[in-house]
Amino acid sequence: MKFAFAHYNYNVVNLEKSLAFYQEALGLTQVRRKEAADGSFILAYLGDESTGFELELTWLRDWDKDSYNLGDNEIHLAMRTDDMEAAHKKHQAMDCICYENPAMGIYFIQDPDGYWIEIVPAK
Repeated sequence: MKFAFAHYNYNVVNLEKSLAFYQEALGLTQVRRKEAADGSFILAYLGDESTGFELELTWLRDWDKDSYNLGDNEIHLAMRTDDMEAAHKKHQAMDCICYENPAMGIYFIQDPDGYWIEIVPAK
């Protein structure tokens, strides 16, 4: 028996804002979408055009709060880049860097819902 990663999910408050962020910050594009017949949810799957892994963004119509409680866990998604300097400059300009660890050569950006994405150099 073998398992392989398929997707990871983040619930989002404003789907269009999140789609725009992931496109601008990381170059992720929507590869498919599922909308409930009754309009209660939308699932947008984002891909990076180089792996089969997808980030699933879930929008819930009946969510009545301005944000999600992300708790104290250090849950995060990590993305590799082939140009750390250019990536860092872009994310600085977007004002979305939330934590830097120069000693480890990594930093984190934060999406519109508060999720952290670790940016690491390509090996």
